[in-house]
Order: sequence, then structure tokens, then C-alpha cells
Amino acid sequence: MRKKRPGTWYRAFTALVALQLMPVPVLAQESRTTTIFVAKKILTLERGNPAATAVAVVGTRVVAVGSFEQVKAVLGDETVSVDRSFESKILVPGFIDQHLHPILAASSLATEVIAPEDWVLPDRTFAAATTPQQYASRLEAAEAALKKGEWLFSWGYHALWHGKLDRARLDAVSATRPIVVWQRSCHELFLNSAAIQALALDEAPMKGHGLASEQMSWEEGHWWESGTNLILAPIEKALFTPERLLFGLRQLIAYLHQNGVTAFNDPGVTFTPESWKLYQAMLGAEGVPFYTTFLPDARMQAARGVEGAAALAEAEALCATAPSGKVSCLPRQIKLFADGAILSQLMQMKDGYLGADGKLDPSHQGEWLMTPAELERYAKLYWDAGYQLHIHANGDLGLDTVLDMLERRMRENARADHRTVIVHFANSTEAQVGRIARLGAIVSANPYYAVGFADMYGRFGLGPKRADAMVRLGSVRRHDVPLSFHSDLPMAPAAPLYLAWAAVNRLTPAGRVAGPEQRIGVEDALRAVTIEAAYSWRKEHDLGSIAPGKIANFTVLEQDPLAIDLLKLKDVPIWGTVFEGKKYPR
Repeated sequence: MRKKRPGTWYRAFTALVALQLMPVPVLAQESRTTTIFVAKKILTLERGNPAATAVAVVGTRVVAVGSFEQVKAVLGDETVSVDRSFESKILVPGFIDQHLHPILAASSLATEVIAPEDWVLPDRTFAAATTPQQYASRLEAAEAALKKGEWLFSWGYHALWHGKLDRARLDAVSATRPIVVWQRSCHELFLNSAAIQALALDEAPMKGHGLASEQMSWEEGHWWESGTNLILAPIEKALFTPERLLFGLRQLIAYLHQNGVTAFNDPGVTFTPESWKLYQAMLGAEGVPFYTTFLPDARMQAARGVEGAAALAEAEALCATAPSGKVSCLPRQIKLFADGAILSQLMQMKDGYLGADGKLDPSHQGEWLMTPAELERYAKLYWDAGYQLHIHANGDLGLDTVLDMLERRMRENARADHRTVIVHFANSTEAQVGRIARLGAIVSANPYYAVGFADMYGRFGLGPKRADAMVRLGSVRRHDVPLSFHSDLPMAPAAPLYLAWAAVNRLTPAGRVAGPEQRIGVEDALRAVTIEAAYSWRKEHDLGSIAPGKIANFTVLEQDPLAIDLLKLKDVPIWGTVFEGKKYPR
């Protein structure tokens, strides 16, 4: 199969990055500066040494944690620098977002954001639009503010808040300006007639592409799930302009830092040597205080018909060409997919979806991102090759499909410590949580789902009981299943303290607690954005807690998260971070 060459937009973006960024320095050897950081309190998240007041760092690694006297004794007569700037502050392990999408976030949040919730970005805030009238008004105002010839790109639309959207409604906003609306889940696209014409789209070539051809409506200007792959290539030329991506990535870097993030993973992407250069130039640049890791995507292999030994070789080659250091690939780990997006209500539900009248709505069906047969085939391929599987699953039927597959893998080729990650974990049953524990899988959940969507999904689609039970964190902890959190940015804010607040409180916009029995404690929530996230990547020996030998990554807080009102957890001020032993204030 002929490899796709980088497009004009990509080459232009790479050139623009090269002009505007300093090159990444290559150090001959690690600095051996020795520093003792003194803090009001250090929450280590180490069971055997949970709290301290000083941490000694040599170069980029922690060498001792305890009282000042204890760590000084470990260093002996060695000359040290004592940093007391944190004496009134709290140190916690550097926050980890287990799963987000940098290019997706950079591009979507660089558009006109019109979403059901506020989005607070480094240089601006997009207020929520919670009714069809507010959405229409905001979209029309955005269109009126543009210059002639400019495209209108918007992200954040959701039918349950904003009403039905289709080509006709967008044509009424403008019959001449190209308009592209990205649904809140990023799994759906809506285009007006001017955009379809500008992109020179044709309905006929979109037929005969299997699942993708079934997930589109030409008449309504609507593409969803795999159907979006039919139009992404032409849209990227207009949406992913070098200037827009550069702005978006700069904004993303500032946004992650202001929220105390020191590491994240982007699962499910495909790479070329040129894309590694782009990521290294932006996310590996000097002064960027976090790690960016990646892992490849089997779904795109299935879509391109790459199977068997060729698929394995491709995945190995993707990581083999990766840089090391701040930008890297997680070795021998792979992303797979089951059912559709929760934000689009396209997850596969065993008992179907309910209409506004509370009765089963047979016209509302879930979707598959990989068919069960594809999931089985690729999961077996990578499992037998010793890979760790990260599997996207949102509905309880989707989760059953994943767990049935995992049971077959264990019967055929049992593996200890396989750490199969159930990603998202939106809808489940108590019995399924028990199966996860028995099969040795782990969970990476998005706790925002219950907070952001339980009210509306209780009225439409799921009903109150299933909506309030979304993201069964309490059940996971009661089964002692390893638990991490991710934002899946832009699905939820990449703010680990906010995710922890959501898990601890489960407080919805209506002011009620969704599924109070599924709340977890603050320490468990903090572990989910630190040590348990590192565990899900097999990085627990380097990241996730403050302990001798680990990398000196800390998030610096102004208040003790274990000693405040639970409702104020998301509002704890963040001073900044320490990354590889160096201070990075906000």
C-alpha cells in the first residue's frame, strides 16, 4: 500500500513551527544539581510514607523524602541548594491526564466554542449555551463577525441542548459562507451547502465503504463515527491551517500547565516520521513542562485493511521511529475500539434508548467503531503478540462485547498482569464490574460524564436510573480494581483537580448528586490522576508518586486537598509545577 505523503498544510505548519520555536536542546549528560525542596506538606501518595515536609532531588530524580533533617542526613556532606519557596504550599505528585488528544483539542478549542458548559481557556472564556435559542444566537453572531471569505468553524454542538441541526439549518445561517460544525463529541460533523461545494464533495464516491457509508446523511449534511473518515481529508486543509494549529497548540500547552498536568497520553493516532518532528518541535520544545506519550490505533488499521503480520509490523515501526525524552511512544501498547461516543448517545446499550416519553425508542440505535468481529480479530492479534490493550467502551453492550472477548483471550492464551484498560467506562452494571476484577483488567474512567450529562440523559436516552449510575467509580474501588482518570480532551476539561472533584462529589448542574453510592474519597481521586494513571501506562516506577528513584515531577498547590470542603476541591489554586526537578510557575 502506497504511503500517504504529508499534505501542503502539514508541510507549511512544520515550516511555521521551525520559524517560531527554539530547537529542542540535546544535553550531553544529566545535570547533577542537588536541591532540597521544603514544603508545608508533601502528599507522596506512597502507602508506606504518605506525608513529608522535604524532598531531595539530584538532577531529575528524587533521592529522599521525609523531614528536612532526614533528607539532609541521606545527602551527608554533599553540597545542596535548599529551596524554601514552597514552605507555605502543598506538593503532590505531578498530575497525569491518562488520555487526551492534543491535535483534536488544539483544533477544536481554536474554533468558535459553543458548548453546553463553560470553557475556561488561558486567554478567554466561552460561556455555555444551554438552549436552542442561545445556540442559534451565538452561531449567527459568530458568522456575522467574520470577514468575507472566511470559514466558520464551531465546536460544542449537542442536539439535547441545542436542538436538531442539519444542512438546511446551517444554510439559513449563511448560504454563501462555508460552515462546519463539530459536534461536542468530535465524532460528528455537520456541513452547510457552501462548505460541501467549497470542499468539492461528491456523494457517489462515499458509497461502498462499508460501515463508514452507513454513518452519513448527504441530504442532512451530517457525517458521524466512521462516516467522518470520508470527509476528514478535505476538511483538514481548511480547518488545520498552520496558523490555527500553531495557535491551538500554544493555547493547549498553556492550558495544561495552568491545570498542573505533567504528563499525558494520546492514544489511537497514526504517525509518520514528519509527524514525530512536529510533536517534538511543539510538545518537546524547551520550557514545555510535561511529558507527551503516544500509542498506535488498530481501528485505523482496520479501516485501511491492514491486517495480521503487516499490522503488527506497522505498529512496531510507528514506535520505533519515535523520539525519546519528553515526547515518546509507549512500547507494545495498542488502542482498540468497541462502540460509539457517549456524547453523541451512540454507545451500544443492552436495553436500548428511551424517548422523551420514557418508552423504548427503536429509532435510536447505538453504533460500532470497530465491529465486534474486527475487535475480536485485532485484539487476538495484539494480545497474542504480548501487547497491552486499551479498549474504548461506552455502552453496557459495548462493555459486554469487550469482556466476552477478554474471556476468550484468557482461555486461549492466559497472561498475567496484562492490564487491559477499559477506557471511558461510561455505562456498566454491577455484574460487569465484578467481571472486570476477575479478568484482571483495569479502568480508566471519565468522571465528568455523570456530572455533565446525568441530568439531560436522565430525561432523554437513558432514563434516571441508568444516567445516575454512569461511571461506577464507587463500585470499581469496592472491587479493588486499579482506577485512573482521563479528560479525553476536548470531551472534558483537562483539569485533574476538576476531574477529582467530579468523582468525589458527582454534583450535576441541577444541584443534585448523581448516584451518591458511586462517589469516592479524595485520596482515591488523587491517586487516579497520579500513581494509578502511571500504572495504566506501566510507568509507575518513574511517575505518579513522590518516592526515591522516581522522576521529580510535582504539582504545587496552595491548599491541602485532603483538608478542605469537598465542594471546593476543583477550586484549589495551583501555583505551578516542578518538572524534572525544575520549577515552572504558572
